[in-house]
Amino acid sequence: MTAPISEGRVSARLAELGLTLPPVVAPVAAYIPAVQHGDLVWTAGQVPMVDGALQLTGKVGNGPGLVDPDQAHQLARICALNALAAVQSVVDLDRVVRVVKVVGYVASDPSFTGQPGVVNGASALLGEVFGPPGAHARSAVGVAVLPLDAPVEVELVVAVT
Repeated sequence: MTAPISEGRVSARLAELGLTLPPVVAPVAAYIPAVQHGDLVWTAGQVPMVDGALQLTGKVGNGPGLVDPDQAHQLARICALNALAAVQSVVDLDRVVRVVKVVGYVASDPSFTGQPGVVNGASALLGEVFGPPGAHARSAVGVAVLPLDAPVEVELVVAVT
């Protein structure tokens, strides 16, 4: 296993990127935001909530009445930041040695096939924050609908010391 990022490194890196770790998004059903089991932390799916409000709703696609894929890409970044807050609720982020897996769900118009580009928003943020340990396995899945009509949802699995 690789060594953890040096103490305080993650919060310093977030500050360098102009990002602030948000409060953990309160669950909307019967689950908790994150669980540690052994050296892994699993997050629940995180939607693009900021200050308790969903940033956009609807299906992602190209055309009138749809969430633009570039907007959805930015929403995936918010989801990843919320997922990091969930991780932080159970372990200090400086203990993360690897982002193992990202699963991104994109509420998609039936003709939309750009789910990987949307979920790249989350992947890019994790790479910016963690550097090489942020590289991960990933799934980008198109779905008919997400909770609260969110356009994007992201979950993480991270390895910790």
